[in-house]
Amino acid sequence: MDDVDAVQAQIARNMFDSGDWVTARLDGIAYLEKSPLKYWLIALSYKVFGVHDWVARLPVALSAVILCWLVFRIGAWAASVRAGLYAGLTLATCVGLFLFTRIQIPDVTITATIALAMWSFLRALDTDEPRPGLWATVMAAAIGTGLLLKGLIAALFPIAGALLYLAITRQIVSRETWRKLHPFRGALVALAIAAPWHILATLRNPPYFDFTMHSAPGEYRGFFWFYFMNEHVLRFLNLRYPRDYNTVPRVYFWLFHLLWLFPWSVYFPAVATLSFRPIPDMDRARKMRLLCLCWAGFLLTFFTFSSTQEYYSMPCYPALALLVGQAIALCGLSDSGPWLRIGNRILATIASLAALTIAWILTQVWNLPAPGDISRALTQHPEAYTLSLGHMGDLTIASFAYLRGPLMLAGLAFLIGAITSWRGKIAGAVIMMVLFIHAARQALVVFDPYLSSRPLAEALNRAPAGKLILDDQYYTFSSVVFYAEAYHGQRILLLNGRVNNLEYGSYAPHAPQDVFIDDATFRERWLSPDLYYICVEQPHVDHLRKLVGVDELHTLIESGGKFVFANRPVG
Repeated sequence: MDDVDAVQAQIARNMFDSGDWVTARLDGIAYLEKSPLKYWLIALSYKVFGVHDWVARLPVALSAVILCWLVFRIGAWAASVRAGLYAGLTLATCVGLFLFTRIQIPDVTITATIALAMWSFLRALDTDEPRPGLWATVMAAAIGTGLLLKGLIAALFPIAGALLYLAITRQIVSRETWRKLHPFRGALVALAIAAPWHILATLRNPPYFDFTMHSAPGEYRGFFWFYFMNEHVLRFLNLRYPRDYNTVPRVYFWLFHLLWLFPWSVYFPAVATLSFRPIPDMDRARKMRLLCLCWAGFLLTFFTFSSTQEYYSMPCYPALALLVGQAIALCGLSDSGPWLRIGNRILATIASLAALTIAWILTQVWNLPAPGDISRALTQHPEAYTLSLGHMGDLTIASFAYLRGPLMLAGLAFLIGAITSWRGKIAGAVIMMVLFIHAARQALVVFDPYLSSRPLAEALNRAPAGKLILDDQYYTFSSVVFYAEAYHGQRILLLNGRVNNLEYGSYAPHAPQDVFIDDATFRERWLSPDLYYICVEQPHVDHLRKLVGVDELHTLIESGGKFVFANRPVG
């Protein structure tokens, strides 16, 4: 783990150790920008299984499994078991769900709560539902839980999608509709779940209420302002500070969904043949299709006018998967079958081209040497790392020499996909993606020395105890803090690291003052009799040499283009 993964795991560990389940902290600094439920779930997992990296990943992994099962159940309830199965497989084997559950972000969990809220909404309105009040309560509970995962969008997306559906179907003015949905009772349920933490976090991190529409360095306005104004309003308007994120151009944001839902996005034309027009006495399948259109449509439109990361739209994946599931199921039984065959041909063509491309790459790198780890063959583009897939730009042709095994498996996957798709076998796409995902997982193992700092932490655990400094921001070496048991519970110093996520909390009245050091303080400490270690990336080594001299940097370990230096020889 590194970067955001180890940050989330360490925050949960700090909560677990300190007993403070209200204010998230990193290195003693209040980390106020995120909702707490993901930390609570990881901390509870630590309680049951112990503190391990695989334990920290359990909540995300289980959320992905639950989400795919939930989509299957929704599709089976609304249309047929066949449609539900295709919908569940679409989500389980698409590129986006795999990519965006490799990192410790709560989006897959919030997606599950939104999907549950939308299903509950439709069930509460269903004329054959014997317990509409129960499902209305489930909807409210899902929204309340989502508020503890990723803030106000957990309520905005399902409520807006539901209202849009009610407006289109002209049920919004029906007294019977609101009698079934119990909006006031639902609001109380959602608030009962979400409000206590928000109130406690506000009280423990004053000032209490500030609605300033301006964000700048060096200012501290408490939890309420930072969480609600800076993280919600100003982030939406792309005016948030610190600017530790990037935004995807609008056109790419929309087009990327062809990739995120691949290979099933080739069946989007078949989705267009489905009927969405509201009519009296609609069956469940049509109601679900219309709701999915409202659900995905509002979400994508919302992010069209907001700052956007690649994974922000994950909550619409279930809606798109349900539409694809119905399209595949219905096209196989109706006159719309040609659209299914067209999708198969498109997939076969793409898979064939991918297999040929991989074969060509293998011919170029088959005899290339692969010394050390993959970091030796990669380039660096730090300006792109604020995007979740920013490291993809670091790949070079030479780097594929380290990936021969994953490439061969991926090539086999696409070859199977090409052959089976030409023959019109939907199961071939599933097999292709299972093999491809396994190949991608193997590739991530090869990338581990470059992306993770675990070898550095293991070296520190074996070395004599000293004081630890991280060069630049905390995120760069977050996994060192998580894996370096010898330094657990100790204050870690950050050289020129008062930036990004820890900057705001560092200005809080009771924030520790001994975390951030500048060049002068570093030089003074490094040349003192005390034993110090510093973790630094290759591009910043020359700066350290200028500060303290080449002879004062004693290499403890080098791995993945990262170093640990000591201020005196250690053995």
